[in-house]
Amino acid sequence: MNVRFYNARILTMERDCSLIEGELWVKGERIAYVGPAREEDGTVWDEQIDCQGNVLMPGFKNAHTHSAMTAMRSFADDMPLQEWLNTKIFPLEAKMTEQDNDDLTRLAILEYLTTGVTAIFDMYLSPKDIARACIDMGMRCVLVSGLNKFGPSVREMENRYNTLNRLHPLIRYHMGVHAEYTCDKALLEEVSALIHQYRAPLFAHLSETQLETRECEERYGLTPPQFFDSLGLFDFGGGGYHCVYFNEEDMDLFARKGLHIVTNPGSNTKLASGIAPVGRFLEKKINVAIGTDGPSSNNCLDMFREMFLVTGLAKLLQKDAAAVDAHEVLRMATVNGAHAMGLTDADVLAEGKYADLILIDLHQPNMQPLNNITKNIVYSGSKQNVKLTMIDGRILYRDGEFLNGVDAEAIYARANEIIARLAG
Repeated sequence: MNVRFYNARILTMERDCSLIEGELWVKGERIAYVGPAREEDGTVWDEQIDCQGNVLMPGFKNAHTHSAMTAMRSFADDMPLQEWLNTKIFPLEAKMTEQDNDDLTRLAILEYLTTGVTAIFDMYLSPKDIARACIDMGMRCVLVSGLNKFGPSVREMENRYNTLNRLHPLIRYHMGVHAEYTCDKALLEEVSALIHQYRAPLFAHLSETQLETRECEERYGLTPPQFFDSLGLFDFGGGGYHCVYFNEEDMDLFARKGLHIVTNPGSNTKLASGIAPVGRFLEKKINVAIGTDGPSSNNCLDMFREMFLVTGLAKLLQKDAAAVDAHEVLRMATVNGAHAMGLTDADVLAEGKYADLILIDLHQPNMQPLNNITKNIVYSGSKQNVKLTMIDGRILYRDGEFLNGVDAEAIYARANEIIARLAG
């Protein structure tokens, strides 16, 4: 489709968080023009949208999630991570079918669209089924392997790497492992050989809890990131999720190798795992992105809440109200997330980039007065301000309606059927 957005405040995120007034043209799946209002070039528009002074900006990148865990939302709460995983989550996951994975991912996609998420970095069971749900519903998705001692095999990860990266323009796949504590050394060495064969980046949960970090040090005399690096797992890039208990040497390692950190403040807060030293990461010039983690540990997939927690918790940790400025957080939630995921064609609003964008409604009480619009988005914004979500040039959500051809109520009913069976 060809869509013209006009009378807009545009936050391109190309350099900083300054706004320009003008219009943005979408032709097919790409942005064709961003700038001041100008005469049209003879394009036949499928739709022309008066933005009424609202903000067009890049969509949020949820850089760490487990979408199909929607089944466990509010099912197992108020428990520490290891007990929560071993007594509640792993037993349910063992019963999940591939179709469950597809159906529950569809529920998550509906939530992503309402909160302005235009791409997800998803680590979960049966990635081909996640991919199918995303393709059907129009969500851009970078899949990452969660390989561990329970499966899949390294050969299966290689097969997925070769097939899913060719599946569809909306889908990419990265190699990864769940965590150090769910993989033995021999398995990680096998993974290392594979990533060296393909010269591929690797992602994993790293240093999420004190227990995880301490036990790794007891086993190998190294922290999780140092242990992974000793095996060559970061020789071609990648990064870690959570990274709560990074020491200075861990941070220097990530800075030196250009690795990415995805912070997950909502999940880490709810599970009492701790507060990641985000301010220190930024001082080290590490690329920091934001993810919600799964909807069973968070329990929602709301990037507005995550943005506020990133800056709020950093201020508490550092006892400095100036720590981790809101504009830096906005960059984490958009540009930095795209770079961590390898989506360099979907990071900013510029000619030639993918038309992955959202429209933020300023005509709501929580966004007034307009003292500082971009800081309003971080400090007072919410999903109620997401007026429109476009991915790959398609408007998928608008004014409370899903426009991707799905029956939302049927998806909700299916999710309830699944958890009733799993928990029965």
